[in-house]
Amino acid sequence: MRWHKRLLVAGLTGVLALTASACAGGQVRGAGGTPAPQQSGGPSPSGPSGGTANDETFVYVPNLDVITDWDPATSYSNEIVALNNIYEGLTRYNSQTRKAEPRLATEWTSADGGKQWTFELRPGVKFHSGAPMTAAAAKKAIERTIDKKGGAAYIWDAVDTIEAPDDTTLTFKLKYPAPLDLIASSGYAAYIYDVDAVDPDGEKDAGTGPYTIDSWQKGKETELTLKAFDGYWGGWKPEQYKKVAFRVTPEITTAWQLLQRGEVSFVQRLNPQLFQQAGATENVRTSQSPSFQNLLVLFNTASGPAKDERVRQALQAAIDYDGLVAALKGSAQKASGLVPEGLLGHVAGLQPKQDLAKAQQLLEAAGYGPDNPELKLTLTYAQGDDDQKLLVTLLSSALQKLNVTLQAKPMTWNAQWDLGKKQGQDIFVMYWYPDYPDAYSWFLNVFRSADKPQFNLSYLKDAQIDASIDALPELTATNQVKADETYQDLQKKIIEEKAAVAVPYVQTYQRALAADVEGYVDNPAYPNVVFFYDLKRAA
Repeated sequence: MRWHKRLLVAGLTGVLALTASACAGGQVRGAGGTPAPQQSGGPSPSGPSGGTANDETFVYVPNLDVITDWDPATSYSNEIVALNNIYEGLTRYNSQTRKAEPRLATEWTSADGGKQWTFELRPGVKFHSGAPMTAAAAKKAIERTIDKKGGAAYIWDAVDTIEAPDDTTLTFKLKYPAPLDLIASSGYAAYIYDVDAVDPDGEKDAGTGPYTIDSWQKGKETELTLKAFDGYWGGWKPEQYKKVAFRVTPEITTAWQLLQRGEVSFVQRLNPQLFQQAGATENVRTSQSPSFQNLLVLFNTASGPAKDERVRQALQAAIDYDGLVAALKGSAQKASGLVPEGLLGHVAGLQPKQDLAKAQQLLEAAGYGPDNPELKLTLTYAQGDDDQKLLVTLLSSALQKLNVTLQAKPMTWNAQWDLGKKQGQDIFVMYWYPDYPDAYSWFLNVFRSADKPQFNLSYLKDAQIDASIDALPELTATNQVKADETYQDLQKKIIEEKAAVAVPYVQTYQRALAADVEGYVDNPAYPNVVFFYDLKRAA
């Protein structure tokens, strides 16, 4: 369920990327501009606020296809960038206050030690289908998502029953205490939708959000366009963007040229050189902020040479953490444990360091090293991801000095994932970020025992670790001090004692925008999502 977690961030290192000047004068893909969505029938040029009408199309430039699944129950991929503007949940996470804020619910309370939650819904909200968004409709949507058991439906695992005693009251009774206000803010599987209007073909949608589908052309450069939903409960101001387009542009230098030429509004990632250049370019501005997204290097604890804990510890010690972060030039920072800063469970002081002498000692103890037979290890990583390629290059170089050959293979995600599920490699590299702003996702999905591994691609099996993981949701809801201690203990066991994983860095989001876009704020709980409704065009 996490293949998207790598596709969202095909990395771009400055070491390997071309500079803009190298491509100056080259052919810009898609010359002729981005087709504008049809008129939405939105507000008149001079609305009640007196602002200037914004007739521009906001053009978002992803580097990969946008939509793989239109079903809001099972969607679990790149389409997060679009669906969070079409669909809404009961709450939305505010990364500044670190709390859930009202969205389709205006207020909420918990009782019975966190086992019962009551949400008061916003009255008068309509789905894009025209049906009213009532508590009964919200209940049907969440129950359908739970029944589908796809995507991130696990976020509702604590739910026992849902009741809708009237049109605006939604009551959840839980099997165990859980932070349901945070869960309801998830970027996946928390959407409230009209279950009778779900359309897998993307010709219509079933949301309540500010935007609705205008056109979807799979495989086309301008894959998706959105238009303002005239009946949006929040209303519209003239200066807001009423039209949005997603223009798929794999080549980052092309995206940069398009931004300079004013043909696009937002580039989600430039390489370090271009990002620096963007900061000094007229009509362009940049934004940089921490993320909840880190890189995981998972070691095969079940079979092969890395089954030996000393080999795994040697691999951890061989990674050039500082060199990697330095080469990424501001687009990454060293990780401290599994949980990024800003989430409950983050632990300071767990930053790893390269120690080749220690790595050699560990390898020699395991029967390998410079004076022993060559050790060959297989590694798979994301094809086209230059950040991961840089990691592999640095690690290969370090290991060669220790008589270890790294047989690294870049693969498409699906091929890499299929191989990983069959335990087909010694080292598996991938990104991870939480589905809702809580560290539980790393532990449940990546390190809890599984007979048929999906994302537990270190194949770690430890009953004590499982028991601690299972206790996390209830602890988070009832005793955050104890939850924090448990997270810290788990990270030490998984990283230091079991050596199941190395965490080289946490990504730093670096965006480039047209200078006339106002209101953009990155929210790490919704990776790469631009909430278009929050933006306006400078007068």
